[in-house]
Amino acid sequence: MKLVSTVAAALCAGFSLAAAAQSPAPAAKVAVVAFQQAVAQTNEFQRSFGDLQKKYTPRRDQLKTLSDEIDSLKKQLQSTTLSQADRASRTRAIDDKQKELQRSAQEAQTDFQTEIEKSFNGIATKVGQELIAYSTQQGYTLVLDGGRQETPVVLWATPATDITQALVNDYNVKSGIPAPATPAAAAPAPSRPAGARTGAAGSTAHPAAAH
Repeated sequence: MKLVSTVAAALCAGFSLAAAAQSPAPAAKVAVVAFQQAVAQTNEFQRSFGDLQKKYTPRRDQLKTLSDEIDSLKKQLQSTTLSQADRASRTRAIDDKQKELQRSAQEAQTDFQTEIEKSFNGIATKVGQELIAYSTQQGYTLVLDGGRQETPVVLWATPATDITQALVNDYNVKSGIPAPATPAAAAPAPSRPAGARTGAAGSTAHPAAAH
């Protein structure tokens, strides 16, 4: 999952300033957060993800229609009454439609992924700022990301140290955005292949723009 650089920069700068303001150094108070999961669970991202799913419904329907047309042509080829010319014509039609389907599906998936990443990164920046404010208020001297897949930094932590849900709740209250009437099931963090591995504090899944 690629977060925009401003998120990491804001987190580093914020915690550095918070640490510098505390003198003498307090006793260490450590927390763990699954940051990507927290962003994906916010009401704001849930709403954005649901809106995008609705936006891409017509394109999914178009792809489904095209797929059905291909299946129909393939069934027609099974007929023993077709002339050689008709068989050749349908074969060419199938080939053309399959290429169109593949191209359109790839374009839809790319467009969907681009939009979901843009939404995620924008919200991640704001959640990162809220993480700094929340952690400073709670007196945490160190917050570790326990949900990263590429380079996990937490091997074990007690449940009491996990502030993921607390951060989500705090962000939802301050954003003023209510939960969607129909929450998006397993709203994903972007750039994950289907069946992404489970992180320390949960799992994410990749949304398909078309099936």
